[in-house]
Amino acid sequence: MFRSAHIDTFARDRLPPPERWPQFIFELPELQFAEQLNCAVELLDRPIEAGRGGRVCLRAPGQPVWTYADLQQRVNRIAGVLVNRMGLVPGSRVLLRSPNKPLLVACWFAVVKAGGIAVGSMPLLRSKELVQIIDKAQIGLALCDTALTDELESAAAAARAPLRWLDFDSLQAAMATESDRFDAVATAADDVALFGFTSGTTGQPKATMHLHRDVMAACVCFPPHVLRATADDIFIGSPPLGFTFGLGGLTLFPMHIGASTVLIEKPSPAVLVDAIEAFAATVLFTAPTSYRAMAAAARERRISKPLGGSLRKCVSAGEALPAATRSLWREATGIELIDGIGATEMLHIFIAADEAGSRAGATGKVVPGYRACIMDETGQPVPPGVVGRLAVQGPTGCRYLDDPRQAEYVKDGWNYTGDAYRMDADGYFHYEARTDDMIVSAGYNIAPPEVEEAVLAHPTVADCAVVGVDDVQRGQIVKAFVVLREGSTGDEGLTAAIQDFVKARIVPYKYPRAIEFVTDLPRTATGKLQRFVLRDRSPPKSA
Repeated sequence: MFRSAHIDTFARDRLPPPERWPQFIFELPELQFAEQLNCAVELLDRPIEAGRGGRVCLRAPGQPVWTYADLQQRVNRIAGVLVNRMGLVPGSRVLLRSPNKPLLVACWFAVVKAGGIAVGSMPLLRSKELVQIIDKAQIGLALCDTALTDELESAAAAARAPLRWLDFDSLQAAMATESDRFDAVATAADDVALFGFTSGTTGQPKATMHLHRDVMAACVCFPPHVLRATADDIFIGSPPLGFTFGLGGLTLFPMHIGASTVLIEKPSPAVLVDAIEAFAATVLFTAPTSYRAMAAAARERRISKPLGGSLRKCVSAGEALPAATRSLWREATGIELIDGIGATEMLHIFIAADEAGSRAGATGKVVPGYRACIMDETGQPVPPGVVGRLAVQGPTGCRYLDDPRQAEYVKDGWNYTGDAYRMDADGYFHYEARTDDMIVSAGYNIAPPEVEEAVLAHPTVADCAVVGVDDVQRGQIVKAFVVLREGSTGDEGLTAAIQDFVKARIVPYKYPRAIEFVTDLPRTATGKLQRFVLRDRSPPKSA
């Protein structure tokens, strides 16, 4: 353990016990990190010291471009606000709540540069979900986009501990009085830099703790070995920066090589196509659902380099990539998708294939720096062609914040991702299914019990069960089986009413897109719900 800079030791005190950690591997030369490491310095200050301050860093529709020097100035001023006005000390957790925009990137780097721990969140989260995050991480500080303050204000009132927060308008006013110079805190390589929140099958949030060295490790594995972008590339995409997929693909990876990125607040497929064309974007990160939705417009607008446009590399992750979607995108653009699987617990992509090495139906091979194998139920490797549990090791891995579920994810030094895979004789990994009840819809992980709780709160609902149903467009959709109270009639009007009710209680992407009214639910003699029975009688939803 290196010399920690954290004065607030909350995170370090709540790391899993060492015997519960996965085995970490640092075999690549570029994974040999110094004991004292601040990833904000490495990704922002060092490039400027090397003379790259004038390069374009961040772009956004309707806003002036920010160079690396512009970003550094804002980062330093925000760090000053956090330390001098809000009381941040190294180790403090800071909740960040905003759609993708340059100021959010500046806030993230400011927190980390000041030795704090950045806690990203989805812009769509409701007060109830924010309270869970705030209480779990014992967050005392927050920076919030001015348009999103209502839910945060409600959450602050309900949280167990006081929360000091600034909206972006107030933040920018405060920045004007702070210096544009700030000396970075000399954090240790193994000081925690960020919490990435994910949800388990119970719907209770889990916080994965990633270190400064983890951030840098993610930058030197998948990007140079598989993506192979350059400093002249312009990145763009849809995943929120509150997700590690978005944080890496739209911030960390481009900045590590001195490239620029385009940040879009509401990146629907149609908006993405427009923005790719408007900004001459060259590298795209999004989920299979978006590629399928964008294909026709991409062909018509000829946005790809093979057709005379700018786009030259496309990364697909967040959910399994159907072979039909890969083929559709290739036919529409001439670009072979770079598929990949990552996890919040692993920080980013650890299995992938570049354009030349792609195979239909396969995710890819292990990214250099990682190891992976397929295990049976006893933790023993299975032969090629046999379906089993995907297990991974590398320079990053799972460290849950004070959570007994660490023992479920990490076993015998391996990270078990919860995915069923098989490996072929050539070392390619093929996705089969999730090994638990988690629903993965359009790249979002959705826990059935949380949705069930929201549906059950509707006054007409007596009982409810939620499962995932295969769907061509979204990978899976949420389907609710609903038992109504006596006197209620299940019809289209009630279906819509329940859906609207759920959207108002939890983040809207979790709502049940299909509802089937039933007279009872399959349960064991002890009352345990048998979701597999419901899945078996729910045929795939076609496009």
